[in-house]
Amino acid sequence: MKPVQKLVGVYIATGFIESGKTTLIHSMLEDEGFTHGEKTLIISCEEGIVEYDEALLEKSNATLVMMDDKDQWTEESLRQLDAKVQPERVIIEYNNMWGIDYLGSVEMPALWRVVQVITTVDATTFENYMNNVRTILTDPMKEADLVLFNRCTDSMPKSQWRRNIRALNQGANILFENTDGSSEDGVADEDLPYDMKADIIDIADDQMGIFYVDSLDHPERYDGKTVRLIGQPFQENGIPQGYYYFGRLAMTCCANDIQPMGWVTRGTLKPAARHFFRLTAKCEKMQGGDGRAILMFTELKAEPAARPREKYITFN
Repeated sequence: MKPVQKLVGVYIATGFIESGKTTLIHSMLEDEGFTHGEKTLIISCEEGIVEYDEALLEKSNATLVMMDDKDQWTEESLRQLDAKVQPERVIIEYNNMWGIDYLGSVEMPALWRVVQVITTVDATTFENYMNNVRTILTDPMKEADLVLFNRCTDSMPKSQWRRNIRALNQGANILFENTDGSSEDGVADEDLPYDMKADIIDIADDQMGIFYVDSLDHPERYDGKTVRLIGQPFQENGIPQGYYYFGRLAMTCCANDIQPMGWVTRGTLKPAARHFFRLTAKCEKMQGGDGRAILMFTELKAEPAARPREKYITFN
């Protein structure tokens, strides 16, 4: 009986030279939770300024192959590499100048499966490239799961850049890494689907996931504001008398992982299965038990409401 052959995950890093692709791949190799000691094949399609660390390659069980001539990128050469290295994971440092369409035109070995496409961007050159070589810069972004801006500073228009990327790719995650070592999502008030300037911020049913995630990332944005949304009161362990957990059920990854997601709320509502309410609440940023800032609600008004059309909240 033949052993079952495992699929090989393929991670593709795109972006102009000096945009941080090699540094990104180094960070991937340094993460033992990512590598698990498995054999990794790195195919580098260009020779950048940052060189690969030979000691890190050896430690992470990685094999580096240079393929910086476009003519080398063929179905046969990839099959030969697969047979020779027998990788359990493949990372491709792709050359933007070849065009993203060319990458897709060459068939990969049968068991290789693309699981993530990351586009790196040097924030200091982004606007120059957008003005002069827009197509070459942005075509990979249309296929990206993550667009990673690096070398960012406080003065850069991150919210505007975020909207630029959103216009190209609604599904991509966008992250800005700052020169001080911090990172952020670049979300500003005007990027949110609800009116942050309203006296009462109405959160529609299909906006609950967005509001939930943003309230975790930016509780200070809502501090002192009033929101109105439909959900259920839940009784969670550790919540004292006079408080409840208000939110919606969410499917976080699969049908077996459904749980309430929401906000600790001071008020009089009593948890009851199947009862939904339109809650008007005052938001307050508080210090959580783990030292992180969290958002809490104070119930101002609660009215019975119809069950939302969608059973679970989503995070799109």
